[in-house]
Amino acid sequence: MVVAYEALPPDPFAGDPADPARALGGPDGDAPDDAPLDDAERDEVVADLGDLAVFEALLAPRGIRGVVVDCEDCSEQHYHDWDLLRASLQQLLDEGHMRPHEPPFDPDPAAYVTWEYCRGFADATLAE
Repeated sequence: MVVAYEALPPDPFAGDPADPARALGGPDGDAPDDAPLDDAERDEVVADLGDLAVFEALLAPRGIRGVVVDCEDCSEQHYHDWDLLRASLQQLLDEGHMRPHEPPFDPDPAAYVTWEYCRGFADATLAE
C-alpha cells in the first residue's frame, strides 16, 4: 500500500513566521534550508527509493514493518513504516524537504530493522 503525499498530515506551522523549527536555522541562520536538491542529492534519494522497494519486498513478508533510525538530535529510536518512509523520501525528492510526521503508536521494536540490516539482508538474499 502506497500512502499518497496528500494523505500525510499537514505541517501545522506551514507559512507561520513563528514556526519553532526556524530556531534550528539554515545556512543563513534565519530559516531552514528550502533549496531544491542538487543532482547528486536527487540521485541518492532515487537510489534510496529503489532500495526501499527491494527491502520491503524481501522483508515485509517476514513480518518486518519498516526501518528504525537512531536519532542523533534526541538520542531516541524512530520507527518508520515502509509506506511512511516511501512517502517521506518521495516528498524529499519532489519538494526538497520532508514534513514532520507522527510516529507509529507503540511500535514493536522487533518488527523494525536498521537500513544497514536491510542492505545486508538484500545483498545476501540476492547473492544466492
